[in-house]
Amino acid sequence: MDAILLEMIEKRAKKSPTAPITINDIARLAGVSKKTVSRVINNSPEVIAETRNLVNAVIEETGYSPNPHARGLASRRSFLIGLIFDNPNAEFVVNAQYGALDGLRDSGYELIAHPCDRKNPQLITQVSQFVERHKLHGAILLPPVSENTQLVEAMCDLSCKVVSFASIKIKEATYCAISNDRQSATEVAEHFVRLGHKRIGVVTGPSSHQSSNERLTGFMNGLAAHGIDLADPYIARGGYTFESGMQAAESLLTLDNKPTAIFACNDEMAAGIYQTAHRLGISIPDQLSIVGFDDSQIAQRLWPPLTTIKHPAREMARIAASHLIRPASSNHDQVIMFAVPHLVVRSSTHSQAT
Repeated sequence: MDAILLEMIEKRAKKSPTAPITINDIARLAGVSKKTVSRVINNSPEVIAETRNLVNAVIEETGYSPNPHARGLASRRSFLIGLIFDNPNAEFVVNAQYGALDGLRDSGYELIAHPCDRKNPQLITQVSQFVERHKLHGAILLPPVSENTQLVEAMCDLSCKVVSFASIKIKEATYCAISNDRQSATEVAEHFVRLGHKRIGVVTGPSSHQSSNERLTGFMNGLAAHGIDLADPYIARGGYTFESGMQAAESLLTLDNKPTAIFACNDEMAAGIYQTAHRLGISIPDQLSIVGFDDSQIAQRLWPPLTTIKHPAREMARIAASHLIRPASSNHDQVIMFAVPHLVVRSSTHSQAT
């Protein structure tokens, strides 16, 4: 760094020690225009190497961090990626956030989260306003919001790139990151069968969630392949919440021929089943085997630790975010990732005594 430039930076710091460095400061210290600094920040090829190196040196020395909104105004596009969700499973959302941040790291893009109410009749209008207000470059939609095809179309009409999380391919979506929940639930059924269970129950998620339907279908198909029919009394509807798991377990575990094994379609409901089983004096896993879905933090904190399906939400979000900021290519494949969650066997399942 040139000695004169260092002296200028030191004088600026002494004059306004608490004031944030601005793009105007960078331009003045580097002896170039504000527009040139903006071009360097946005990797414009219109700046010669010598000037680019000088501006970058000043930026590094001052610790200047470009504001995403300002960058968007300068380049006529945004450096913001949205994460849009309405999901009662808080840990799933957190994992998706961490994954998206992994994918955006060192890219200059920022993540902005937007919780919404999928049942609100103004959902499409409100999300569209969010997209326009922040000039989003792209967005990741989590289920069940991602299953709203009209919302996906509205966002695409606003030139916002979209990646939808889904359990099956969504025809109307631009790009999908798919987890094969049906195949994973079949693996749960096969696990119970190998352990010798015949009276088996399931606690599903809301019928409005495609993931819930896929998991139930896969589980029933897996049992049917081994000649086991999942009768209606052994199917309890939950809401992907701890409380709904407790309530569903109450109906299953008070049957005359109560199940010896229960598949909960997410870990939160599995934890609710634990609570009800303990209250009723039913031992896990000696009298009741339980399998969850997601492999959230709660799965290992329960006692005994929960056997569950590990959902790769973080990895899917990382790939989704990386896809959104990647330059456009000739690859128009709708599916950017196809993942199959897998079973993690812990201590909540046990062989059924004959």
